[in-house]
Amino acid sequence: MNLEILESIGLSQNEAKIYEVLLDLGESGVSTIAVKANVHRRNVYDTLNRLIEKGLVFQIFQKSENLYSPVDPGKLMELLKEKETKLKKIMPHLETLYHSQPVEEAAFIYKGLEGYKNYLRDLARIGETTYFLGAKALWFTPGIQKAFLKNYQREMKKKKQTYYTLFDYRVYEMMPKAMNMVGGEYKVLPKEYSTPGICDICGDYIFTFNSANVGDFGEDGSIFVMKNKQLADSYRTWFQFIWDFCPELPNIKKTP
Repeated sequence: MNLEILESIGLSQNEAKIYEVLLDLGESGVSTIAVKANVHRRNVYDTLNRLIEKGLVFQIFQKSENLYSPVDPGKLMELLKEKETKLKKIMPHLETLYHSQPVEEAAFIYKGLEGYKNYLRDLARIGETTYFLGAKALWFTPGIQKAFLKNYQREMKKKKQTYYTLFDYRVYEMMPKAMNMVGGEYKVLPKEYSTPGICDICGDYIFTFNSANVGDFGEDGSIFVMKNKQLADSYRTWFQFIWDFCPELPNIKKTP
């Protein structure tokens, strides 16, 4: 698990192995590092040099074999902050490039938890009234960080986004309190119309989820995204039809 996380923040596989070994052993020579990290001795030298350049390891010179020692892991946070600072400097230019050529029509797929987060980012970016059909309280999905959700909610509040939600009946059965957390108006689809799919409409975009459990998007979930104004308008009309004919369920306390 540690190795995967270290690799995810920018260390190579060998860098992650050797840094973790040094944290465990402390000052060590190349021979010991090679054995414990299971990395060929020839590659250990190159990897140690890269770790030294990144400020994660320092060399201790001795008459016999030189030793290498790890820097406090807090340095990793510094490296991440440095990368974040550099990225922030170029973000305005990247945003300008992204929006300079607006796409009238598009179709693509988001996959996994990162795909789900991209979907939420899209909703925040578009910032228009959103319609949720077959909603399943997916913001409770394991693996979605609370900090990310708070940032998303903050963006939505800034844009005063409006929601209309038709919940899957299973949310009413399994997580009734979750229905008040979305905000806006909502209803519950009749039990016989429960499905694994979800369809959301926001602006010119339609987001179709192939399958999701209540409160869990799943690590391998997929979202099919289409951008087409006429099609989105059609979906909104169909949503309104379902909304108008969807009965009110008793004993549901809505947030005023």
